[in-house]
Amino acid sequence: MIKAVIIDVDDTLCMTEASSFELENEVLATMGRPPMPREVHLSTWGEVLLEAMPQRSPGLDLDRFAELFMTSMQRYVAEGRLDVIPPENVAALDDLILTGRAVMLLTSRAGREVRHMLEPDHVLATRVSGVWHRESTRCGKPDPRVFDELLAHTGLSPAQCVYVGDSPGDAIAAGGAGMAFIACLQSGVRRLEDFDGRYVTAAVETFPEVVTVVEELSRTPG
Repeated sequence: MIKAVIIDVDDTLCMTEASSFELENEVLATMGRPPMPREVHLSTWGEVLLEAMPQRSPGLDLDRFAELFMTSMQRYVAEGRLDVIPPENVAALDDLILTGRAVMLLTSRAGREVRHMLEPDHVLATRVSGVWHRESTRCGKPDPRVFDELLAHTGLSPAQCVYVGDSPGDAIAAGGAGMAFIACLQSGVRRLEDFDGRYVTAAVETFPEVVTVVEELSRTPG
């Protein structure tokens, strides 16, 4: 029985790669640096931002970038250009909750990069029962131990959870932890053949399809 649906943020709950690419290049331009090519951004997408930026812009002043990035990110969010959760995805979360399942987030983002999603007036405020980010987990994806804190806090077993994500690293982390994994391919950034099939329980083209898959997994013996 699936009791908890754990969800990645970027390109899973909301589509963010294209907006993030634009945002990061805007910050680089502010710093007087050349733009990164899209293929470089795509090849490092899913990595922790400040760990990926030296590849995206070699020689970058990371402290200055981090400072400018947060200011620009807050503006993008306020303008509705980043982290917009589509109504159909919100409805899917409600459907999962109506079936008695907890909804949680687990992301590679830093805490300050998800803080706005935890505000009392955010659509996730009454829907998400827990958020785990880079500072609240000892390990990062694809290490399966990234789920340790979540499982310890909730008392759930891996068999009672399913993780929904968009990257091969998400799949490896979930599979290594003994957890079912649903690959969300909606962004088009990755294809199913990019994943190690050993770790993929199911794949969906759009996030709302997760509701049906979770029901099917709950009816599957073992």
